[in-house]
Amino acid sequence: MEFVYKGLRADYARHLVTEEEVDRQLERLRQQTPQVQEITDRPAQNGDTLELDYAGFCGGEQFDGGTAQNQSLTLGSGAFIPGFEEQLVGSRPGDRVTVKVTFPTPYHAEQLAGKEAEFRCTVHRITRQLPWELGDEFARAVGSRDLADLRGQLRQSLQSYADERGELELQDRLLRQAAATLEFRPEQRQVEAALDERMETLRSQLARQGLTLEMYGQFTGKTQEELREDERPEAEQLLRLQAAVDRISQLEHLEATEREIADALAEISRRNHLTMEQLQAAYDEEFAAAVERSVRTRKAMALVRRFAQVEEA
Repeated sequence: MEFVYKGLRADYARHLVTEEEVDRQLERLRQQTPQVQEITDRPAQNGDTLELDYAGFCGGEQFDGGTAQNQSLTLGSGAFIPGFEEQLVGSRPGDRVTVKVTFPTPYHAEQLAGKEAEFRCTVHRITRQLPWELGDEFARAVGSRDLADLRGQLRQSLQSYADERGELELQDRLLRQAAATLEFRPEQRQVEAALDERMETLRSQLARQGLTLEMYGQFTGKTQEELREDERPEAEQLLRLQAAVDRISQLEHLEATEREIADALAEISRRNHLTMEQLQAAYDEEFAAAVERSVRTRKAMALVRRFAQVEEA
């Protein structure tokens, strides 16, 4: 079979952002960006955020880790040990409040577990978060001229995202078309390694939802062996796609330059909220090979797209 990666055909239907999508994004932004109102005409109540200093004492001695300045605490959040927040309800800015609590058992600081303590608190400021009304004032608070300008910015951002995602999906479809023409049969060890990687990815995804692979198996009624077998078709497809990228790279002399690798590392750092120093700590030969492969994959996909015949709608 001849390997075909140029002159492929595909349809591409561009998604145009609707006003309803803009409305939903605007509402999400409104919920994520409350206005902060300072409270001066009443005492603190649940839902208020206090800015306070505190110092913790146990048996009359101040203990390590129990002192903070300008700490923010939302009453009713349950962020502090039981009984702490309730005793600050009714306080006002400038008040000094002695909060008496008993540390739970067990407690992460074993020397405090089950012991009585007091925190000497000074309240500096009380604020409350309130939702904005949708209008020009809200738009200006988030950096736009008015509501119409904000809607325009959100529409443009959503459309750019939709276009980028649509283009990547198109390139992926084209690369899969090309890979289907490649004579390729992976070795068993390659498949098993790819399955290991797929299962590790599944474990990570489940962990972000507070689940384990065992729990997921119970929910789906499948054993871990059956879950692993479910991943086999995609694992084999990914190996085929990698082989296609390698073949295109060989035929077209595609390489990952130092600048492209540096840009890829900067993007990984940005997406994962890491500094380059933190990323370098995890940078080994396997990581380097994965980054180099991702750069070549993007270049191969772009090349296949450039030589494809795409009907756009």
